[in-house]
Amino acid sequence: MNYLRERLQFYIERIKAGRIQEMLRQTRWIYQYARHYWMPMIFYTLLGLIGTLVSLLSGFVSRDLVNIITGYQAGEVVRTFAAMIGLGVGSTLVNQLANYASSRISMNVDAEIKSDIFSKILVTDWESLTKYHTGDLLTRWGSDTSNISNGVLNFIPNMVVYIFRFVSAFAVVASNDISFAVFAFLGMPVSLLLSRTLMRRMVNNNKRSAAMSAAMSGFNQEAFSNIQTIKAFDLVPFYTGRLKRLQKDYIAMKLDFQKISMGTSLLLSTVSILVSYAAYGWGIYRVWSGAIDYGTMTMFLGLSGTLTGALHNLTSLVPSVISLTTSAGRLMDIVEMPQEDHSGDIAAAAFLNQHKNDGISILLQDITYSYQDGNNVFAGASLEAHPHEIVALVGPSGEGKTTMLRLLLSLISPCGGESFVASKGDRLRMSPSTRRLFSYVPQGNTMFSGTIAENMRNVKPDATDDEIMEALKTACAWDFVSRLPDGIDSRVGERGTGFSEGQAQRLSIARSLLRRSPILLMDEATSALDVATERRLLHNIMQDTYPRTCIVTTHRPTVLNLCTRVYAIRDRQCTSLEEAEISRLIEDF
Repeated sequence: MNYLRERLQFYIERIKAGRIQEMLRQTRWIYQYARHYWMPMIFYTLLGLIGTLVSLLSGFVSRDLVNIITGYQAGEVVRTFAAMIGLGVGSTLVNQLANYASSRISMNVDAEIKSDIFSKILVTDWESLTKYHTGDLLTRWGSDTSNISNGVLNFIPNMVVYIFRFVSAFAVVASNDISFAVFAFLGMPVSLLLSRTLMRRMVNNNKRSAAMSAAMSGFNQEAFSNIQTIKAFDLVPFYTGRLKRLQKDYIAMKLDFQKISMGTSLLLSTVSILVSYAAYGWGIYRVWSGAIDYGTMTMFLGLSGTLTGALHNLTSLVPSVISLTTSAGRLMDIVEMPQEDHSGDIAAAAFLNQHKNDGISILLQDITYSYQDGNNVFAGASLEAHPHEIVALVGPSGEGKTTMLRLLLSLISPCGGESFVASKGDRLRMSPSTRRLFSYVPQGNTMFSGTIAENMRNVKPDATDDEIMEALKTACAWDFVSRLPDGIDSRVGERGTGFSEGQAQRLSIARSLLRRSPILLMDEATSALDVATERRLLHNIMQDTYPRTCIVTTHRPTVLNLCTRVYAIRDRQCTSLEEAEISRLIEDF
């Protein structure tokens, strides 16, 4: 009674702590994927059940073979031996089919779930997503998604197969000699006790393991992406030391849990051996007493092992549940964050189709914005830009120039005020759907690995070679691309490796121009260019007959006299500068 009372109190405390509800919520989330794959799960389950039946039939044939040999019934040996070989081959075939089916289905399920999670991550609110390190996102999308895809396929079929295996073996044993069935339950109290301990430790270990894996992945990703900086600052020993410390912590964490698993396995194996020898001794006694024959004893010993193994397998599903729900919780953290609203996609596409030849203006009125960390960036800022204009945003670093471009791209949403795209009296409120109206050249090197042409066609898949070359000329990039041995088919390394920073910037600008979006945003996109090239590039954009609205952020006011209008971002405002102020900026530079 005391034990039952303690068990009841334990589960009540777990429910109060919220862990049970949390696991149920995570299980329901996994079910959203599992329900789409019920046919593969049924097929996989059937293969497992067939394998169990073949194993049982092999036990009967083994019994008959032993009885034939011990009874010297030589005439039956060949037929029984042939049946045993046939069942063995059949069992092997079923196992191979099950493994093949499992691998094929698992890979398809893994690909589909990863694709779904990937698409959801991409439409997650940008500011919320930036709270997570890239390495952490990769670990969640990779390892956790694979864990779920494998679990979706294997957990329910394995549970059904293990239960069927136990019930069928128990029925066979009990129908012949109920005393042997008792041995299957001798190790159950130990298994249940250990499963409770393992459950608590598995929850903590899985979370620690996932966090350590994310830290390792993030460290490696950052290190390999910044090899040039590490070399330049002679930080090789420092980063090597950091890696060793991370590895040491990771190994210590793994070994800590390995010790528990080793002790648990040792105890379970000891119990299993004791149960097996007890069953073996009992079988010898039953044979000596004449209650059963040698063949039946052999079959019972095999089935007793099957019963014990099935119970252990069922117990081992507990850690699987913990692992699955932990992975589900980590993915739910990401996919349940606020999602971008793309309900205006159709309206935005129609607006673009209607006005792309007329040009599209930008209108921001009394915009206020604060980041989620409380940093107040804008309070009543207004801005406008129209086709065939280059509008400059100037101001000290950290005052909000890049934030303004993020607002225009609807990567973040204003806390107050109104923002529109407009053309010929027609207005459309800015949203993630209106991004199709923009081209964007961010700070830094944003080229992808591949050829120059492939980079260009990322934004316009049907672009001709002539269109690519024209965009390169406008961006002042054709002069160096034309000298390359392979021209536009020249290779670009990861993050633009193989090109100078200025060349990579011009290639990025050419890519944005090729898209021919009505609005072009350039965030310090000419910072690596000399003044002459910068002026020539902006002059080319101004001379382009396409009705493009262009907004640039810059720290260099030397090109401001090429701009239609200049806004100074300071003191949380966006103020249009007079010509005299612009002239002073140029003189003071």
